[in-house]
Amino acid sequence: MKKLLTAACLLLSLACTAQQKSKKGWIQLFNGKDLKNWDIKIRGHKMNDNFGNTFRVENGILEVRYDQYKDWGERYGHMFYRKNFSAYLLIAEYRFVGEQVKGGPAWALRNNGLMLHGQSAASMGLNQDFPISLENQLLGGNGKDPRPTGNLCTPGTNVVINGKLITEHCNTSTSKTYPGEQWVRVGALVLGDSVIKHIVFNDTVIVYNKPQVGGGNVEDADPSLLKEGRLLHEGTISIQSESAPTDFRKIELFDLSPYMKDPKKLDAIIHQLQEETRTK
Repeated sequence: MKKLLTAACLLLSLACTAQQKSKKGWIQLFNGKDLKNWDIKIRGHKMNDNFGNTFRVENGILEVRYDQYKDWGERYGHMFYRKNFSAYLLIAEYRFVGEQVKGGPAWALRNNGLMLHGQSAASMGLNQDFPISLENQLLGGNGKDPRPTGNLCTPGTNVVINGKLITEHCNTSTSKTYPGEQWVRVGALVLGDSVIKHIVFNDTVIVYNKPQVGGGNVEDADPSLLKEGRLLHEGTISIQSESAPTDFRKIELFDLSPYMKDPKKLDAIIHQLQEETRTK
């Protein structure tokens, strides 16, 4: 496992270094054109009722917007990629723009998230606010306080950090604050239910393992999905709508699951990426 982690970390470094890297082996979760292969679930609305055109694509950018909302109304929303993943490297580039929708909670100012190992959109309750998942929390600066990005929040889940079960809902990363409307690159290296790392640009900012069901901070979830201590080794990936206008210009994934049991094959993939990167 140690060799596998080392190899996967090298893969992460290569992926973050090359802006124009080869797309071979990468899955473009956001295709730059439309919302194909995504399901939408907004609190109080049926699946794929995209209330207020919250999630949309304009000029190659995936936008989360609220210009058709009269007020927030606690309409927490999520857009789920339709395939489950277990072991992967996820990379996204985001920025916060504009003003928070009227009535949005203070904590949700310039706040979004990449939800990992989550439940499906179809299994969400009609009035469920957040999926049972692990949140790679995306925060933007407010001009006054430190607001690191890449934090961990745990709706309906707990994790282990340094051998200790962590039940606090949110855990702060070591990232710096990114103010304004600048583009920020974040990532997640996910290896089943063993190790998960959040990355901001080239820095690992938080590490945890043994993700599992537990804790609170989820309303109206199916009780059958809330079995305490159930390890999460796979699940959906989703992005949030929490009242802060947000842009995404990239959401892509390299699936590591075929190589988890064979570090040599993983090393071969890394070597291939190294060669391709040198030619850019």
